[in-house]
Amino acid sequence: MTARVLVVDDIIANVRLLEAKLTAEYFEVITAMNGLDALDAVQKSKPDIILLDVMMPGIDGIEVCKRIKSNPDTQHIPVVMVTALDQPEDRVKGLEAGADDFLTKPVNDISLFCRIKSLVRLKMLTDELRVRSPAAEGTANLHVDDKLNQKPGHVLLVDSQPASAERIIAAMSGKCRVTVAATHAAALEAVAASERPFELIVVSFDQSQFDGLRLCSQLRSGDATRQTPLMIIVNPDEQQLLLRALDMGVNDYLMRPIDREEVMARAATQVRRWRYTEQLRNSVKASIEMAITDALTGLYNRRYLETHLNHMIAHYVNRGKVLSVLAVDVDFFKAINDTHGHDAGDKVLQELSQRLRDHTRSIDLCCRIGGEEFIVVLPNTDAFTAEKIGERLRRAVASKSFTIGTPSLVPVTISAGIATLAGMDDTLEKLLKRADSALYRAKREGRNRVIKAGLVA
Repeated sequence: MTARVLVVDDIIANVRLLEAKLTAEYFEVITAMNGLDALDAVQKSKPDIILLDVMMPGIDGIEVCKRIKSNPDTQHIPVVMVTALDQPEDRVKGLEAGADDFLTKPVNDISLFCRIKSLVRLKMLTDELRVRSPAAEGTANLHVDDKLNQKPGHVLLVDSQPASAERIIAAMSGKCRVTVAATHAAALEAVAASERPFELIVVSFDQSQFDGLRLCSQLRSGDATRQTPLMIIVNPDEQQLLLRALDMGVNDYLMRPIDREEVMARAATQVRRWRYTEQLRNSVKASIEMAITDALTGLYNRRYLETHLNHMIAHYVNRGKVLSVLAVDVDFFKAINDTHGHDAGDKVLQELSQRLRDHTRSIDLCCRIGGEEFIVVLPNTDAFTAEKIGERLRRAVASKSFTIGTPSLVPVTISAGIATLAGMDDTLEKLLKRADSALYRAKREGRNRVIKAGLVA
């Protein structure tokens, strides 16, 4: 893994030492000797991670970190404080400023590279989501939803020692709601039983009771917890265990004896970052849904129909299965718009879409392909059964007038044409054309009826 690293320190020897070590590991290194130069370098070079000294003349590292984290364009860049300060209150101060980690000089090389790789992996994920998310354009940041960030974090604590668990719960009191699991199995059960995803999982390593590394590995590979931040608690003499955990993808760690303020600061950092990343994921998901769904009705659109139905046809033809489609059109829809207005027409289409959903199976695919035209795809359905489904839909529409937001009720009927997959040479275009021809025949013969397409010659 390679990345662009910004090293900030006012002592040239420290800068050159870190630069040499990072370059030897094939990282691209940018340097700055003071806070102002660091802020300028962040804007110009957009580093993947920042190694930031705390004690500098002028603007110190804490203030630099605050400015980076308050800027929507840069606040997602991981910041690691690298300093000679080693007191818990110093770490808490850096974490509260928004730092992602706090390393004390002299820094163990292996530990440093593990932290860089772990945070860069997270940064790459965030970058990918930001590129795909329309919400990321200058507006989405860690503080975009203050009400959300004020809510207590949803945390799972895995600790086999009751006294230790009580101390951690007390440290997080008021900021996090903590669920406790004492064993490996209990932790997995808690994840499965939780009504909403955990925003942080804290694992207190106690090798005599359970294998913490194995639990972290299972959590990191599970679908429900793959993206959940993991923080571990280890003893100072468990350096190799810590390094293996970090390399596995653990996000953060605490050394015993733990400091109450540091526990809360690190937990808050992880929860805040998870919420930001989750917000980006939801934004990406929404943008994907917008690309394949009709905005007015919530049904799938023509683009999705053509792509998905092509795959379905190939699958069903190759396996000799049956598949039918219904082409549906609202009768005299122009008259509804002309008489009651386009808002009323929109309400009719929305209500019709709901009735289509209510009277089709979960495996059926309802699509709006434009205007008042709809396609319903019926997997594993022959022409005879498709006709029954079409009749059921027709009756569901005609039996009850539609509300349009006024005291008036509007009677609505539909016409439908049915076509069924016909052999190895059938295609999407042929199938939809036959359904469309049957639909127009239903229109010509008086509307409010369902017609099957004729056999393929």
